[in-house]
Amino acid sequence: MTDRDIRLKEIKEKAYSHYGGFSKYATTVSDDAKIRYFDSRANDNLRSPFAIDIDKIMHNPFYNRYGDKTQVFSFYRNDEITRRATHVQLVARIARIISTNLGLNIDLTEAIALGHDIGHTPFGHVGEKYLDELFFESCGRHFYHNVHSVRALKTVTPTNLTIHTLDGIICHNGEKPEGEYYPSRPKSLEEFEDIIEKCYTEEGFVDTLKPFTLEGCAVRVSDVIAYVMKDRQDARKIGLDISYDKPGQLGAENYEFISNITENIVLNSYDKPYIKMDQEYFDDMYRLKSENASKIYGNPDINKSYEVTIRPMMKKLYNRFREDIINENQDSMIYKHHINYGSFKKTYSKNKMRVDDIVVDYIASMTDDYFIDLYHHLYGDDEIMKEVKYVDYFSN
Repeated sequence: MTDRDIRLKEIKEKAYSHYGGFSKYATTVSDDAKIRYFDSRANDNLRSPFAIDIDKIMHNPFYNRYGDKTQVFSFYRNDEITRRATHVQLVARIARIISTNLGLNIDLTEAIALGHDIGHTPFGHVGEKYLDELFFESCGRHFYHNVHSVRALKTVTPTNLTIHTLDGIICHNGEKPEGEYYPSRPKSLEEFEDIIEKCYTEEGFVDTLKPFTLEGCAVRVSDVIAYVMKDRQDARKIGLDISYDKPGQLGAENYEFISNITENIVLNSYDKPYIKMDQEYFDDMYRLKSENASKIYGNPDINKSYEVTIRPMMKKLYNRFREDIINENQDSMIYKHHINYGSFKKTYSKNKMRVDDIVVDYIASMTDDYFIDLYHHLYGDDEIMKEVKYVDYFSN
């Protein structure tokens, strides 16, 4: 057994003893954790405030929709291609491993991880980009999935989460190359509301966000760890050439990558007020992320199918539903399936909201299949629908 293995074993043994306690840098269940948006009840006989957050997120009507939302590859009928539900579970698992071994609050970590993408659009980051363009063109406001995750949980479905969980969710992305993930200072409810508004109105402000808990930092880095190699794994399954010559410290396979990088984070972060990995590990991770950006996310052959289908379809739906709300067309699907649907009806009847906000709420809530079926229901097999082509299970 090497010195490294011995050290990791010691840390693991100490960390697991924290089930009865926490690291001095963990977020504990204090009076601060009772700060919620709609009532002061923050605990019950069995669950901590953050465990309650987990249950509220998992029972949220938007949570089920993770299962049919694209991670990266949309037009493939392949059960082995990652969907957003799998990604969220992977993030939660990686973040739990890190948090457990650092003595952090596992319930808070899991709550942030499970809720972090709940406001994501159909068709992944391409769908997010198109919805942002339409939102900004119509009313001068920006759409970001992390900000919308907070809106979905706080406003559309008043889920009554702790500010700690909502802060971790809104601050989970906007990655910049940085070797150490330090939490920011705590935020008041008033400051948090101001931050949300600035994300909508100030260009680039969303990229300045940092979580105020170490658990939020753990989820932030776990999000990258979860998708960098998994996206490459998925790319291989559809036949993309994403090989590289220098695996570096992290290994060539997803399981090696996750194991090596999480162990390195634990070694560098134990009993520290930050999350950190060795510089060479960090450089390797971001080299892979950059390669993904050029070979996968920026691949013109993949993006072309979105440009000729999803972009014009989303624009057509956005403008139609905007007019339907202005004209109070109760027969519109935005009323039947959203505004007057289930618990949403109470939300929209109580709160006077901007037309564009409601349209964005509806479109962002859609799954990939619902989006396509809705368009087909409204417009039949028009010219755009003829361009929607799936690679089925039996295609070469």
